[in-house]
Amino acid sequence: MTQNPKYSSVSTPRSASASAKILALDYGRKKIGMALASAAARIAEPFSTIERINRNEDVRRLREFARDYQVKQIIVGLPLRLDGRPGEMAEEATRFAERLRKQLGLPVELVDERLSSWEAERILEEEMGRRITHTETRDGRKKPTRISDGKYTVDAVAAMVILREYLARTPNTSIAKERA
Repeated sequence: MTQNPKYSSVSTPRSASASAKILALDYGRKKIGMALASAAARIAEPFSTIERINRNEDVRRLREFARDYQVKQIIVGLPLRLDGRPGEMAEEATRFAERLRKQLGLPVELVDERLSSWEAERILEEEMGRRITHTETRDGRKKPTRISDGKYTVDAVAAMVILREYLARTPNTSIAKERA
């Protein structure tokens, strides 16, 4: 496997794997976590994190990624507040999802991502053996920081959590059957 400079710490596709993929995105203002699942196997795996540049460049890179990895559907995490109401980030994620739908021509679905980052940190600590600590930002929010360097970021694992949730609640009428 060779390194592909288009995606941070991402290897190039092995013949882009023959089956259709579902891409989940954990949208953030600075980074976008990515996870993939084969539409047939329906097993979510964290993939990578891309640093945000600007809307056009972010969409361009995601379009290229979707083409390279034969993505047939995109899931975007919808960051609702704990009480279920949408906030500012939910509105941003919704606009981002709509932009992807229009510019990539792929089906895009929003999935409630409440507590996905918390779950991602738990998975990294308990299942992948990484310790996560938090530093406080200027606005009083807690930001996770890594202690041990690992293959996946909290953002990529959060995208995997979002994708697992989507796969668990969606019948296996697989995109692979529809798009094969």
